[in-house]
Amino acid sequence: MKCNGQDAISGERVVVEWDEGDAAFRYVDSDLAAASGDDAWLAPGFIDLQVNGFAGVDFNSPSATHEEIAGAITAIFSTGVTRFFPTVITGEPQTMLGALRNLAAARESLAFGRAMEAFHVEGPHIAPEDGPRGAHPKQWVRPPDIDEFQRKQEAAEGNIRLVTIAPEWPGTPAFIEQLSRQGVVASIGHTSATPRQIRDAVSAGARMSTHLGNAGANSLPRRDNYLYAQLAEDRLASSFIVDGHHLSDAFLKIALRAKGIERSILVTDAAPPVMCSPGPYMLGGVEVELRDDERVTVRGGERLAGSALRMHRAISNVMRITDVSLAHAIIMCTSNAARVGRIPGRLRGIRPGERADLVRFKLEDGRMDVLETYFSGRLVYSSAVSAQ
Repeated sequence: MKCNGQDAISGERVVVEWDEGDAAFRYVDSDLAAASGDDAWLAPGFIDLQVNGFAGVDFNSPSATHEEIAGAITAIFSTGVTRFFPTVITGEPQTMLGALRNLAAARESLAFGRAMEAFHVEGPHIAPEDGPRGAHPKQWVRPPDIDEFQRKQEAAEGNIRLVTIAPEWPGTPAFIEQLSRQGVVASIGHTSATPRQIRDAVSAGARMSTHLGNAGANSLPRRDNYLYAQLAEDRLASSFIVDGHHLSDAFLKIALRAKGIERSILVTDAAPPVMCSPGPYMLGGVEVELRDDERVTVRGGERLAGSALRMHRAISNVMRITDVSLAHAIIMCTSNAARVGRIPGRLRGIRPGERADLVRFKLEDGRMDVLETYFSGRLVYSSAVSAQ
C-alpha cells in the first residue's frame, strides 16, 4: 500500500509504503513524492491516553458489549486516533474490576482490539475533597493499596499502564515505587497536594500530570501550591484537555510555555456522549449530560465530567489558541504520548520500521478534517466511504 502527502512534522513531501496488513512501514522516501501533487497532510496515527468512553459506549461499564466497544473503536478511528488508553475512573471495587476484565477480553477478541494499547486507571486514590475530586463519586475514593492494584492488574490481564493518583495520601511514594517497578506510569492528578508531596511523588517515579489545570481547588495559596509545583517540575510531562471548556486560553498558553512542547501531551478525556445527541448519559456510576454547547457535566450541575472532545479538534484548537505549529501540535499527540505512555514503535514519526499507523488529513483555515486512518497497515476509516 502507498500514501503520498506532506509530512506534518518534517514538512517534506513523502511517499510511504507498506505491505497491506503489515504492522510496520516498509519504505519512506522524500524524493519520489515531489511530483505527486497530493495536497493532503500525513501524520503518525494520533494517540490518546485518556478515553472514558466514546460514541455512546461507557468503558467503565462491565456490561458494555464487545460489539458496542468495537463500534466505539471505529468511531475513534474517524478522529485520526489509532492507539488509545480506555480509562476506568473511581468506582465500586467490583465494578472497576469488571470493567477492566471486560476491556481486556474485548482487546483480545476484537479485530481492532489492539487499538486499545493499554489501560488508564484514574482513581480511586484521589483527593476526597470537592474540587480536586472532580466528578468522581466521593463514596468510592480510597487510599492507595498495592494489593487492590494487583487485583486490578490481574483483571486487566496486565494491560494497566497508567495510574492517576493524588500524592497527599500516606504511603503514596512507596505505592508509586511499586508501580514503577512493574512498568506502570504514575501520574499526578485530582489533587490538593503540597509542593513537598509533589516532589516526593516525582522522586518516587511519577512522570506525568493528568489533565493539568483541572480537578483542583477554586482558590490556591499565593506562593506554594500543587499547580505551580507541577508546572515547574521538569521531570513531569503534562496532559491537557483543549476543548475550550476545561482550560482558559491564558492558562493553556502559560502551561505550554512552562512545560515546553517536549513535555506537553494532548488528551481528550472523552466521555460516552462524544459524537452523540445532547441528553443524559452514564459515566461509570455518575449521571452526566451532554449540553448543547458540547460540555459534558454532572447531571443537574455545572461540574465537568470528561469532555465531548475529539483529537483532531484538539489539534485544531491548540493551534488556534496558542499559535503552536502544526508539527508541534502533532508531536503532542503522537511521539510525546508514546514516550510517556511507553508505546513501542511510535517514537520516531513516519519512519521505516515504525508501526504502520497513519492519518491523512486536510487542513483548511486551521480546521483539520480526517480523510483516512490506517491502523497497523490496514485502512480503518475513509471519509469518502463514510460520505456514501
